[in-house]
Amino acid sequence: MDSNGVSTPHAHPARTVVVTGGALGIGGAISRRFARDGDHVILVDIDRAAADAAGDEIMADGGECTLVYGDITDDTVVTEIAEQVSRRGGVDVLVNNVGDFRPAKSFFAKSPPEQWRRLHEINLWHVFTVTHAMLPTMIAAGGGSIINVSTVEAFRGIPGNAVYSAYNAGVSAFTKSLAVELGPSGIRVNAIAPDLADTEQTPAELMLAGRDPALLRSWLPAGRFGRPDDFSGVVAFLASDEASFITGHTIPVDGGTLAASGWYGKAAGRGWTNMPDGA
Repeated sequence: MDSNGVSTPHAHPARTVVVTGGALGIGGAISRRFARDGDHVILVDIDRAAADAAGDEIMADGGECTLVYGDITDDTVVTEIAEQVSRRGGVDVLVNNVGDFRPAKSFFAKSPPEQWRRLHEINLWHVFTVTHAMLPTMIAAGGGSIINVSTVEAFRGIPGNAVYSAYNAGVSAFTKSLAVELGPSGIRVNAIAPDLADTEQTPAELMLAGRDPALLRSWLPAGRFGRPDDFSGVVAFLASDEASFITGHTIPVDGGTLAASGWYGKAAGRGWTNMPDGA
């Protein structure tokens, strides 16, 4: 707390933090949050222009940032991340943020196997490869924090995205098992599971699809879409000393959608319903 009585982030020595997909949306907010907290961010993104803009913003605000351009599913990009980490003497925090429900057909029966492979690479395979590349320095240092980004769709049925859901369930299962494996090395592994995030990938207009925004109060208990900072704050907490006894968990950051479990606020007034028309 500062001299004016305002709460300030917990002070800690500057860390090296890798954020994949760190330019826009949730990843962009995560990169900026760690940089504001005094950490050196290795920002990885396929979108060069967006990465440059994020890096410029971080440095203009007094932060430190190294940019790595490219597709995280490309082994040469993973190698470059490892080289950047080596130059800095190791990595303290890894955020495996990249994930996407695209490409996808409406129904599994109509989806071609090549789409399953691409969704596997985007949502699960790279989590393995990047984590595997970062672990030697974390193990040698005797500690570190890994935070994966899953989705609430890993915990409920989502028609039209069965493959995406399955791979993200894999992310959460990997998180749990790896936490047990790495606990003796002083490394914590957790994940967040976002839902209804208003970002460049899933803008509010796309999710609303012409519906009245006032209906949001009937869709989820929080009554609004998530903002990127809603997610970055939880990631920052999980990487902090305040979370030193938390490992192996996936934290839903979803405005209460999983807690509601199919119950909706009545559109016409007070109370709740599990009927599909919301009346």
